[in-house]
This record gives sequence, C-alpha cells and structure tokens, in this order.
Amino acid sequence: MLERFKVPEEDQIRIGHEALHKTVRAVLEKMGCPPEDAAEGANTLVSTDLRGVETHGVSNMLRYYVTEFQSGKMNAQPDVKVIRETPGTVTLDGDRGLGVIVAPGAMRRAIEKAKNVGVGIAVMKNSGHMGAVGHHAMLAAKENMVGMATTSGGAGTRVFVLPTFAAEPRFGTNPISIAAPARTEPYLLYDAATTAIAGNKIYLAERVGAMLEPGWIARLDGTPILEPELSPGRDNYWQLPLGGTREQGSHKGYGLAMIPEILGTMLSGATPAMLPSDRLAQDHYFAAYSIEAFTDLDWFLDTMDEMLKTLRTTKPAEGHERVLYPGLSEHEEEIDRKANGIPLHKEVVEWFDHITAELDLPQIERFL
Repeated sequence: MLERFKVPEEDQIRIGHEALHKTVRAVLEKMGCPPEDAAEGANTLVSTDLRGVETHGVSNMLRYYVTEFQSGKMNAQPDVKVIRETPGTVTLDGDRGLGVIVAPGAMRRAIEKAKNVGVGIAVMKNSGHMGAVGHHAMLAAKENMVGMATTSGGAGTRVFVLPTFAAEPRFGTNPISIAAPARTEPYLLYDAATTAIAGNKIYLAERVGAMLEPGWIARLDGTPILEPELSPGRDNYWQLPLGGTREQGSHKGYGLAMIPEILGTMLSGATPAMLPSDRLAQDHYFAAYSIEAFTDLDWFLDTMDEMLKTLRTTKPAEGHERVLYPGLSEHEEEIDRKANGIPLHKEVVEWFDHITAELDLPQIERFL
C-alpha cells in the first residue's frame, strides 16, 4: 500500500491481533451472530489487517457492518441454502448473511469439490460485503490449490464506478483475486479492485489528509479529475475504472469490471446492480483448482519458487530498492504486525471505545 495511505506514526495506536480478534468477535456476537460465525468474521477481518490491507480490515469495515446489522439489512443468523449443485459446482443463496462470515464457507465448498473432481466452483448471491477477496482465494492456496475469488458491487450506494466515457455509474469496485502456493517463497496473492483506486483507499486518504492522484476519480458529470486533489467528499465524485482515462487504458479496467458481474452475479442467478431490481446485497464467485489434477504438485511448487524468486531478485530501476511480487509485502507485514501489533488510527480506536461502551463490552486492549 502506498505510504500516503498508512497511518502517520503520531496517530497510531498499536493493538495486538489476538486482542483485536477478541473484540471484533464480541461486537459481532452482540449483533446477534452465533459464536462460530462471529469468530469466522473476526478471522476474515483481522487476517486482512495483519497483511496491512487496512482498506478492508476493521478500520473501514467493522463500523459499516455494525450499521448494516443494526438497520436489519444484514441477517445475523443466515440460513445459507443450496439452489443448484453438480459434482463440481454449487449455487448458493446467502440469505443476506454478511460476506466476511458466509464467504469462507462457500470457498470451502469449492475446495472440497476440487478435491473430488479437480475443479470446484461456488457462486453465492444475496449476501453482504465479503471483505478482501484475497482472503478467500488464500483458503484454497493453503490447501495446495490455486484459488480465485471475485465479488460484484451491490445496489444503491455500492454502485459508484463509471464505465469509460460515462457520466453515470454502473459498477462497484468489483475486485478480482488469485492465490497460488509455492514451496518456500511466500504465497502469490493478487487482490485488486478493477478501479483506478480501491474505494476504501479514498476513505483512508480522507482520514489522513492525503492527496488523490490524477485519473483516480471523476466529477459528477463524468469528467475525469486530472490533477492532484483532496477528496471532494463521498457524495461529490464517481470513481474511474483501472487506467483512469481511455488514453491510459480505462477500457481495460472497464472490461475487467464486467468479469465479476458475469461470474458472481449472473451465474448465481442474480440481477446485475446496474439493472432495476429489489436486491439489497452482493454476489460472489469462488474457484478452487486442484494442482494435482493438472500437473505434478512438487514440480508446481518448485517452479513457483523459481519464478517468484526471479521476480524478487530482479534488478530494480534507479531510485527503487527492490522488485516485489503480489503478496510479498503483505507476508512481510504480517510477520511484523504479529510481533509488534497492528497500527490503528486513533480515530478507529476511539470508535472501538465508543461501540464497546455502547454494547457493554470491555474496552479493546492496547498492545504493550
């Protein structure tokens, strides 16, 4: 993550990952989630914070989830149903369950199918935000499989991304992720929105007062903003596809945004958010590919090591310290944060203090 989005040292309060998990779990239980579901949701969120992906960890998302539970939009005790199933596929209705809780179960279904027939695909409609999609792809990688996960934006305020040349939004940020294991190198994990900037990074920028770069957002008439600018406020801009402008390849980001709409939404039998419907939730796609079904596992792991090491040791350009591959910096961040605590912005910790007092829970423990 760019330095501009990180919490300034003077605004940091360090929280241990176990203490954070305990408090998040307790908050979700107060929302009505069964203990095992609350633990699953806490694991999804805290694992994301450990990797340094604050955009989809507790800083931005937990308060949003609390609001959705309190409003009744999300169902704290969903009954996930199988709509259609084959040996290699399953279509699920998430019953308005929160995605960070019900999505891992969907990926595990895909993994079990891949163990039996080589490839497993699960699609889920009618559930909530599932956090960092890479978390779910990694569940397959940890089983020596290649994992993929995508999600499409929900209705209403979740649709705020412009197609190329458009003045009206039609998409959410529609992220795509893929994860793959190696022998000794940290796992490859690609997890990115199909927009020029992830939506939650704008919220981080607002929190720390960072500038937005040219081509990240557009004015409400669709005109791309092509100079550095502070966020104009959440109701005063649209987001642009990856590439920003047509000249910089925004048609590619626009096309990529269509993939989750097809794989996650339409394959699950849901109506895309850009079309009239009464949907309130989001739709997801999970795939697990058994490496052994395609090639020799040992060869794959050793070759991944060679490839990732080659990337990691590539000569850097002048002014840069090293070359990274997707997932490497997140792996290093996790090691550091397990040892030294997760640096949350003081405003986030203040919110935790407020919500725990409101819910009659113990205050979150600070890292010592």
